[in-house]
Amino acid sequence: MKKAIYLLMMCAGVLVISCEKDEIGKTATQALAGEWYVTVDGVDANGTVLYEDPYGTGHMMLNTYNTAGNIPTEMYVDDLGNFWEYKTKVKSDIKSLTFKTEGAVANEYYNCNVTIEDGKVLLGMATTPHGTPADSIVFYVTFSDDDNIPGSYSKLKVAGYRYTGLASDD
Repeated sequence: MKKAIYLLMMCAGVLVISCEKDEIGKTATQALAGEWYVTVDGVDANGTVLYEDPYGTGHMMLNTYNTAGNIPTEMYVDDLGNFWEYKTKVKSDIKSLTFKTEGAVANEYYNCNVTIEDGKVLLGMATTPHGTPADSIVFYVTFSDDDNIPGSYSKLKVAGYRYTGLASDD
């Protein structure tokens, strides 16, 4: 009888311990990190749109995420091969929710240089297609191998909203 009670107490203890929730740590760039649904437009030096969607890509996914160093001052911007095939490390400021490269930096997908300027995340400033607020992302990008075939823009504006996962927002 004592063995049965002892076994029952051990099982109860295991159940209580296994029900504890583990706290998952946050990444250093969590405030800027995310999955984004974006469009790309050709703009002039002042940011005025000259060509909407000059490459015909429409809406596409883009990710921003921390580096292996997991420090708040750097992260990746990655188009996941959906547009120019670029993955670039940028300098980030999580307090001001901004990011940029320091001049032209290497593209980690293939041999070209990428410059990202004026990157920012604006909390709650986008409206999704189904009408709810979401975070917004916007930045300007140039590529060393861009010959401006679709037009005479000086850079590309990437802008969109945090991906919601809802079919109505795709």
